[in-house]
Amino acid sequence: MGRPAVLLADDHTLVLEAFKRLLEPEFDIVGTVSDGLALLSAAPTSRPDVIVLDIGMPELNGMEAGLELKRLLPGTKLIVLTMCEDPDIAREALRHWASGYLLKKSAASELIKAIREALRGRSYVTPKVAQRLQDEFVRDPRTDRQKELTSRQREVLQLLAEGRTMKETANELHVTPRTIAFHKYRIMEDFGLKNNSDLVKFAIRERVISAV
Repeated sequence: MGRPAVLLADDHTLVLEAFKRLLEPEFDIVGTVSDGLALLSAAPTSRPDVIVLDIGMPELNGMEAGLELKRLLPGTKLIVLTMCEDPDIAREALRHWASGYLLKKSAASELIKAIREALRGRSYVTPKVAQRLQDEFVRDPRTDRQKELTSRQREVLQLLAEGRTMKETANELHVTPRTIAFHKYRIMEDFGLKNNSDLVKFAIRERVISAV
């Protein structure tokens, strides 16, 4: 039996090269790609055992790419390797398609461990994110709470409803505009909002902002 095949996806060349060197002693690196569309093109051809991907990629973000990859290659394990520490995004990825969620500032050995765990059919979440997920669950353990605004969603909704752009909101909350876009469209999807006007009305109804 050959070594497990791994495909890497990240829009930073230096990051790709670093993780390729890290993994090559144990795994067969079957390719590297730098955006989400290239990932969707390369994955069905190379049919890797594991795909390591970033959330914030150009052309097609990692969240959308992950969902599509899960449909195209249900047997392939998907591991997120990102700068994004947002527990809402981690929860969404782990719930629908990811077998692992790591931060780029995690120890290099964690990536190897996460791949090994995924190949065994288990999940791996980097301790910092796992703790934040656990803390939120302890505060509200109900399983039906996806239809309620999280604390981060309320922050995003407030700033957007007050007229901030996604870039301004991202700067205010010290995250990337892609993260804000994810939260905005997740709110709109979960609560049936069609446009920015609906978003403002919803913010008033939820008492996130004042109607005055």
